[in-house]
Amino acid sequence: MRHVVLFHSVYGLRPAVLAAAERLRAAGHRVATPDLYGVPPADTVEEGFALLDKTGREVVLDRARAAVAGLPPETVLAGLSMGAGVAGAVLADRPEAAGLLLLHGTGGSPADVRPGLPVHLHLADPDPYEPPDEMDEWRRAMTGAGARLEVFRYPGAGHLFTDPDVPDHDPVAAGVAWARVLAFLDAE
Repeated sequence: MRHVVLFHSVYGLRPAVLAAAERLRAAGHRVATPDLYGVPPADTVEEGFALLDKTGREVVLDRARAAVAGLPPETVLAGLSMGAGVAGAVLADRPEAAGLLLLHGTGGSPADVRPGLPVHLHLADPDPYEPPDEMDEWRRAMTGAGARLEVFRYPGAGHLFTDPDVPDHDPVAAGVAWARVLAFLDAE
């Protein structure tokens, strides 16, 4: 059983995020899903970016740090798209994190990675938010810092392929991704 904090995408704390948390809970994990905006979620990605701009990136990060403050040091930091970046940013304050679980986006700075840190990345292939050259640079930096990085690409899937409420949803890719996520969380 792991403690997991799951940070939402730019859309906000939507039903898909809560359903993902329930999936992880059903597998025996304790999952926190903080609301980084404090307002109802957006219906479109454009509205989501507007919410992020209105809330402010620093406020989002402050809320994320507050959300993990009461969690065990070895909590797995996880995020969906924008939330992957949030999880990676929180890693700087959580050196004992049991892992970094990134869905639909990269996150984490090599400066914050301890040798051996398990990192799982699940991305569409191609992904419009993760250009190949930036992805390759991030991969080299993370492995160079000692992360035990595993990258999973999902050809033909849309950016938020695990989210059944958006056009990007790909049920086959999502099923494979969630199986891999559960294996990652169950690994000792």
